[in-house]
Amino acid sequence: MKDELHFLLQLNGEVFPMDNGYWTKFEVKLVESSAVIPHGIRYSLTLHNAKNQRVFGIDNAHLPKLRKKYGAKKATWDHQHKKDNVVNYEFDSAAQLLEDFWHEVDKVMDEGGAK
Repeated sequence: MKDELHFLLQLNGEVFPMDNGYWTKFEVKLVESSAVIPHGIRYSLTLHNAKNQRVFGIDNAHLPKLRKKYGAKKATWDHQHKKDNVVNYEFDSAAQLLEDFWHEVDKVMDEGGAK
């Protein structure tokens, strides 16, 4: 677990060019654990197209808008951006985060890019 976290942290600031002008960017740093970031990692892993538009990403880089109606709400805000949709993401480990990210990147690239 420590090695995979170390590897993820080493990716901070890295940009990797992909086929067709696509590129990925990694922002990762340790932060104090909190209710919103219980794993103590602030991260943003993104895939961009040749027009520099994000077409996919997994992050916890911003806080949710808190709703006051109707009961319990999950405090953490790990999520995925798929085109214009934001969906929850269950952070399990640094290794799983990387695997999930590259799996989605492969899907986008296999589809010829997100339109």
